[in-house]
Amino acid sequence: MSALLDSLTSAAATDRAEPAWLRDARAEALRSLQAEGLPTPRNEAWKYTALRALEARRFAVPNGETSAAIDKSTLELPGIGGPRLVFVNGIFDADLSGVGDLPAGLSLTTLAQELRTNPEPLRFLLTRHYAGRGEAFARLNTALAGDGVLLRVAAGARVQAPVHLVHVGAPAQGDVAWALRHLVELGQGSALTLIEHHLGDANAHFGNLVSQFSLQAGARLQLVQLQEAASAATLVRRTEFDLGEDARVEAATLELGGALVRHDVQARMRGARAHWNSRGCFSLGGRQHVDTQLDVRHEARDTSCDIFWRGLADQRARGVFRGAITIAAGADGSAAALSNKNLLLSPHAEIDTQPVLEIYADEVQASHGATVGQLDERAMFYLRSRGLPQAQARAMLIAAFCRETLDGIADTTLREHLAERLLAHLPTEG
Repeated sequence: MSALLDSLTSAAATDRAEPAWLRDARAEALRSLQAEGLPTPRNEAWKYTALRALEARRFAVPNGETSAAIDKSTLELPGIGGPRLVFVNGIFDADLSGVGDLPAGLSLTTLAQELRTNPEPLRFLLTRHYAGRGEAFARLNTALAGDGVLLRVAAGARVQAPVHLVHVGAPAQGDVAWALRHLVELGQGSALTLIEHHLGDANAHFGNLVSQFSLQAGARLQLVQLQEAASAATLVRRTEFDLGEDARVEAATLELGGALVRHDVQARMRGARAHWNSRGCFSLGGRQHVDTQLDVRHEARDTSCDIFWRGLADQRARGVFRGAITIAAGADGSAAALSNKNLLLSPHAEIDTQPVLEIYADEVQASHGATVGQLDERAMFYLRSRGLPQAQARAMLIAAFCRETLDGIADTTLREHLAERLLAHLPTEG
């Protein structure tokens, strides 16, 4: 067994006051992990992301204490005044959170609280079986996660103020590993904006997050994911969407921080006319490694998806993007589009992109395209000929290349703040 799994096995085996069915699910996940281990590059989905360095590390479980106070103002986003739940090194922090009076139709609590008071309705979600070596981190989450967010929006409720989920990596006694499970359910005809925010400084922690979204007929979700984890942190996330009839998801993702970041996104459109839209960007420097895997399945008639991603890699960074779209038998009339364009800003940087399209239905519209290149020299020459210095011209082209990934965010204040965060991470000098 690797040092990583060995160090976390004792944490997973810790006695907890929880239902027997959850203890059994944790034990089964742990047995599978011990038998199969973590994925290797021989697994197609992990072909470009080696885990040898991570496997050699050992982590402790956080005890809820940090060695430094956290400035509450650093957790705020401009114009966002809705409920906020904060987790520090995977531990819920009530003092930093602010829920207040919840709007009608919104139920918001922690998973730990719900497991203590009303666990039975969570049985199906928390005991899902993740099969195969490639799903090792989802099984690790099943074995470890004892907290997270449980968010429900009642049928017909339209929540105006965004809900803000903050994950903070804070200094601790050694490197810690945390695991959270978020469960979000939107009732029929409801609407919600959710902001998932990762930030941290001066830590090399290991975070494991699984988020499960269920949208009933006609529900609307706008999801904004801002990932600015500490530069030495490891973050593995899995985001799952289940869309009913006429449900719609608009997702915007910025991957900016972390040393090793993996994000698996799965969208299942099981209801007719469901729509899933994903726009995102990763901007990498140093020796960052960010791997984004999208798996979108059309399972009903007239469903649609639109995937629009951009990537930048500078210095010795490496970006990985895989966008897989499957239009299953019976999903006639579906429409799917994928665009992934990437820029290499250093001769030592690398970006691997793989669009995949499988069609088993009739009368569909589908397109995909992916490119990896460098800055357009003609555009650079044009800007230089208009009197702009090289550094400024370069910065303008890079910013324009990335910024359109934010166009789908309706809130102007939030969109401009995200643009500022993106600009702060963009390389501006050659």
